[in-house]
Amino acid sequence: MSDQPKKQEKDYTPEVDAALPEATSLAQAGKLQEGLDKLLSLEKQTRNGADAKSTTRLLSAIATLCYEAKDFTLLNSNLTLLSKKHGQLKEAVKVMVELAMGWLEDVRAKQGEQTWLQLVETLRDITEGKIFLETPRARLTLILANFHERTSQDPSSAPPAKPDPFTGKVPPTPTSFESLQKASDLMSELQVETYSSMERKEKTEFILDQMRLLVLVAKEKDKEAKASKEKAAVSLTGDKKVLATDGEAEWIKVRVGGRKVHEGFLSQEGNASLKLKYYDLMIQFALRHSSYLDVAKYFHKIWETPMIKEEADGRGKEALENIVYYVVLSPHDNEQSDMINRLYVNPALSKLELHYNLVKCFITKELVRWPSIQGIYGPTLKQTRVFLTGDEDGERRWEDLHTRVIEHNIRVVALYYTRITLTRLTSLLDLSAKDTEEILCRLVVSGTVWARVDRPAGIVTFRKKETPEDVLNAWASDIGKLMNLVEKSWMEMNAALAVKQTS
Repeated sequence: MSDQPKKQEKDYTPEVDAALPEATSLAQAGKLQEGLDKLLSLEKQTRNGADAKSTTRLLSAIATLCYEAKDFTLLNSNLTLLSKKHGQLKEAVKVMVELAMGWLEDVRAKQGEQTWLQLVETLRDITEGKIFLETPRARLTLILANFHERTSQDPSSAPPAKPDPFTGKVPPTPTSFESLQKASDLMSELQVETYSSMERKEKTEFILDQMRLLVLVAKEKDKEAKASKEKAAVSLTGDKKVLATDGEAEWIKVRVGGRKVHEGFLSQEGNASLKLKYYDLMIQFALRHSSYLDVAKYFHKIWETPMIKEEADGRGKEALENIVYYVVLSPHDNEQSDMINRLYVNPALSKLELHYNLVKCFITKELVRWPSIQGIYGPTLKQTRVFLTGDEDGERRWEDLHTRVIEHNIRVVALYYTRITLTRLTSLLDLSAKDTEEILCRLVVSGTVWARVDRPAGIVTFRKKETPEDVLNAWASDIGKLMNLVEKSWMEMNAALAVKQTS
């Protein structure tokens, strides 16, 4: 392949104009190889003479003659041969590859998937390692990955495997998971974010497809790992070899892929479908790691999309409801507090009375009894996909909601009480002493509240013991505020007196 452009030595247009009709006539007369030989001999001259236009015409004509003759073995061999010629012109190879790619759908429909697969693999071999063909290779890889993904959904649709030419053995038909893994591996090989010849929107579509396939593979691995753990749990031997690897490696790749997508570009006009697809994938990633606040953020991004927000009773309402669910499920911190307070004053939320009141429970500095939450909100929430009864994840989130209610109540108690007996605290929280201590300790470790438990006395203290310096500083601050008020009152009295004297 020629790396440096060579100056054209001669124009072979007349020779090519004369040779093309002759080669076509020979091919139509059943003498395809003679016609190809005539064009191949002329192609060598045009290539050595650096006549890019004539070389391109000849390469396209050779490929076209093979295609029209339905001789796909000869087509594949000539495509490979022409691309590997010494000093071959890049532009000519690029045009030939793009021409052959245009035939793929027709070949698949008329000649079958086996012939189609051979042509796709031939084109991928030609484009491998060539920067000027990186975009065609990416598109071919996407086509092949979609084929393997479809095969994973319907293994019977896969073409019969050919026997090995050396051993004569027929390889076994790949399983659904193996086909899905193959599709994901093919897409993951592409580093489209570095391709300068590809449009930004197409790059984003490729990255999202990579993430989508990784999510599918990760979920299958998680399911298999869970099943193997259950199998090991009931096994009398406790053999560790039955444990399968989960999909954590794929989930990490999903996160890395998500960082390659520019969220500002997704917000531009015309990219709404890409934006929704991206945040749907990120929501699945966040749910896998129980990152509820991130889920709420992603749903908020979806809700802000104009086409979603306009559907006040459709997807817009569903997105807003999910924001409420996941923001109340999120552990309390500054970011969560800011988001739930901004959501509470949003006019759109007031239209959803039930969800507005649910958020209000976590905004108001008052105790929230869990039985009342179950009675008022339980029947509605347990019918949603987030808290669905009978679903393992839904029931786990319902327990997480119970935990968030308890944590809210502990923060409220810490706000109003300096010291409280453990018995009284457990009655306020509707918990056992053991569960109360466990959740209280977790909040102390996370820095949400300050507390000390005196177990022998059964007393919980929510205030630090003040040092003399702290008491003095607080006294000095109070005195300063008092003197400011006195000074302000004195100035106002003098101003009123002056006004009265002048009148």
